[in-house]
Amino acid sequence: MGQLISYPSNGDQSAGYLSLPPSGRGLGLIVVQEWWGLVPHITELADRFAGVGFVALAPDHYHGEQTQSPDEAAKLFMALEIATAGRELRGAADYLLGHPAVGSQKVGVVGFCMGGQLALYAASEYGDRIACAVDFYGIHPKVRIEPSRLRVPILGHFGTRDTSVPREIIETLTREVNAAGGSFESHFYEADHAFFNDTRPQVYDAKAAGVAWERTIRFLERHLAAPEP
Repeated sequence: MGQLISYPSNGDQSAGYLSLPPSGRGLGLIVVQEWWGLVPHITELADRFAGVGFVALAPDHYHGEQTQSPDEAAKLFMALEIATAGRELRGAADYLLGHPAVGSQKVGVVGFCMGGQLALYAASEYGDRIACAVDFYGIHPKVRIEPSRLRVPILGHFGTRDTSVPREIIETLTREVNAAGGSFESHFYEADHAFFNDTRPQVYDAKAAGVAWERTIRFLERHLAAPEP
């Protein structure tokens, strides 16, 4: 359904995968990769979002590199320059907002694993472009989230057996964001890290993934389709 594209980013060019809905017009959505890179799972997710009415753009934060090796993924993950990734996300938002197929005044962002934390980062930095964010079990040690800066609605999905993203840390962040005047709705599933990734049968949980998908679509449609105040 989609295609690889190049889009302007901070005076340079960034790459990504763009997928359009069957109707040719929809709500703008950034889809942020896991630590494996812009692998088929992520492009297929962009297509899946497009299939239900979103104009989905998945930036390539590893600039062509991808891997199936956990050791190599960890190296790419730690080598990621957060400031550069942020500029690429801002560029992706601007690209979508200027695209004739996008019918929303702001865009949403949804991220998985590393991408979940980057989705929170984008929401905290670019609230003028981003209307809402969805975090699927986000983690990255270089990305620290200041609760008071998360001013757009957040939806989070986390596994109770996920030792890399402890429940108490998420519950604390949720309380702090809401206490600061934001809106963070977090859900916990009896599942592992990456429970949404159906290419990893050792952790994929179809029931949890199905519930999380329905919640995500309702959340995105509600906040992206709402008129600007």
